[in-house]
Amino acid sequence: MALHQAAIALIVMVTALVVADAAAAAKPLPVTFVFGDSLTDVGNNNHLQYSLAKSNYPWYGVDYENGQPTGRFSNGRTIGDIVSAKLGIPSPPPYLSVSMNDDAILKGINYASGGAGILNETGFYFIEKLSFYDQIACFENTKAAITRKIGKKASEKLCNDALYFIGLGSNDYVNNYLQPFLADAQEYSHDDFLDLVISTLDGQLRRLYGLGARKMVFHGLGPLGCIPSQRVKSKSGRCMERVNQWVLQFNSRVQKLLLRLNSKLRAAQLTFADSYPIVLDLIENPKAYGFKISNTSCCNVDTSLGGLCLPNSKLCKNRKDYVFWDAFHPSDAANAVIADRLFSDSHIHQAPSPAHAPTPAHAHAPSPSPSPSH
Repeated sequence: MALHQAAIALIVMVTALVVADAAAAAKPLPVTFVFGDSLTDVGNNNHLQYSLAKSNYPWYGVDYENGQPTGRFSNGRTIGDIVSAKLGIPSPPPYLSVSMNDDAILKGINYASGGAGILNETGFYFIEKLSFYDQIACFENTKAAITRKIGKKASEKLCNDALYFIGLGSNDYVNNYLQPFLADAQEYSHDDFLDLVISTLDGQLRRLYGLGARKMVFHGLGPLGCIPSQRVKSKSGRCMERVNQWVLQFNSRVQKLLLRLNSKLRAAQLTFADSYPIVLDLIENPKAYGFKISNTSCCNVDTSLGGLCLPNSKLCKNRKDYVFWDAFHPSDAANAVIADRLFSDSHIHQAPSPAHAPTPAHAHAPSPSPSPSH
């Protein structure tokens, strides 16, 4: 579970493409497919009976419509919800809530799952979750259903024209490598672990491309060393700088991977959305954005097992004062600020240019896991 993942990618990519489209001609808004973790999960984990990564209880959703929990890991909206409202499009529904016979699949689906990672083993102690491999398999099922509905040619066009928002990687640190009792933390140096993650991601993005994805945006990780669950590991309560350095290395490697894939895959448009600077500024300068506290969570669960806001948690008096809702996730108010700034700042994102791509050899990822039943 992580900082604010694919939702940031949603802002950056959709805004850029919608503005470009509007300038050229009036075009219908594209279909959107979302892949991610707890920051873009809009209810998939609610449908996984044994999943321990759920937020379908109070106080989650206390500031959402009707004050009810929906499976979002926030007191209110995700950044994706806010962006969708700004653009006048609905947030795509969770995959596990939609029948493959429903026409809704033609408008986009959200496959995000709390606890998900790039690596299959990430977050295994949540019992059930949809890893990135699983989410891609779910998209493959969706594409087959779309093809049955509208035919192969129209299905290919829909998938080629759609936007794919991918926000994963933070759990591979927070719920894998940063847990000393897990195998990956014991077996790998950080350089070797990063090699494994990037080579796996390489194979996953190529698989999505093979299924018709062309316009993909991958968000960079935010400063994970500064989220409450990591700060408590520091004696002084400061950010864990080693973790932030690892995050920056991850972001750099992902950018190089996207450049390489853009140069090798015909018609690929892979974009990197750099979320690190904006989130770091929000944490370091909260008062500039109207917040008072950015080092602890509203629910005061920074040291609790799991770090989630449980029904017996004592909430802060003013949720709008806090950047973080629980030990991992931003508050509704913080998500609103992030969305507004990303809309107004055209320099927040980067678009890799295939012309300058390096060409190292491709490293193959492990075979994908079987598709979850649906």
